[in-house]
Amino acid sequence: MIKKLLGILAISLSCSVAFAAESGYQLEKAPNRINDLAALQNGAKLFVNYCMGCHSANALRYNKLTELGLTEDEIRKNLMFASDKIGDLMTIAMSRGEGTKWFGAPPPDLSVIARAKSVNLGPTGVDYIYNFMRTFYRDNSKLTGWDNAVFANPAMPHALWTEQGPITYVRTSFAPKATDDGKTEWVRTVTTFDPQGFKEVETEVVANHRGGETVQHSFQYADRSARTTFDNNVADLANFLGWMAEPNQLFRKRLGVWVILFLGLFLVVAWRLNAAYWKHVK
Repeated sequence: MIKKLLGILAISLSCSVAFAAESGYQLEKAPNRINDLAALQNGAKLFVNYCMGCHSANALRYNKLTELGLTEDEIRKNLMFASDKIGDLMTIAMSRGEGTKWFGAPPPDLSVIARAKSVNLGPTGVDYIYNFMRTFYRDNSKLTGWDNAVFANPAMPHALWTEQGPITYVRTSFAPKATDDGKTEWVRTVTTFDPQGFKEVETEVVANHRGGETVQHSFQYADRSARTTFDNNVADLANFLGWMAEPNQLFRKRLGVWVILFLGLFLVVAWRLNAAYWKHVK
């Protein structure tokens, strides 16, 4: 039994590492703001203004946002821009057929995207969204004009590009190459995408490279203050999507602690009762 549990744990850990390194980009931990109502309210505003043009949230009703400290009047005034009612689901006008026609695939519903992207014992869906939204860069060779370091060739453009400001993306990769005499040499390739999306590639042979086949990513912002504001907004948006995927998660976690404490106390009581019951049995 113990061997089976260790095997499951090993598989889970290996899957977590693979998830984090799937595109060669190591996911950073997103700020935890699930208890910050102001941050979640800002995330809701960003979601409605920048995401709901294409992505729905069919599992959530507008009035559920009152749990973030908003009144129904505030929701109607700031987060509802159509004739929807406060009890309606957060749907969009775009049909799946239109999404397929315009983007090549229908934009997914984001109700539970944070849970769908979570990995056991690994990065959470909030981590994934946080890194995904921060790693868009201009690439003129793509139909949308954008690419992404976490998820290559996305069908969607960068929705928050006006918030992010101009950036330069540099990808440095080390890869082995066979020579004519049968030996192997390491080649470093530096690919730079400027803020306008034009690409420049430089390659050179590296002697005594011992780091193996790796990929390094670097984002250079023209405005450091804009980056701070953008990162904060993306963190708020990612945490809101994490809350939306399971609005009752904080209650579940608190309840789980009390359940564990109860089971621990019950274990002690059951152990002592068992000892008392069998103490005269030889």
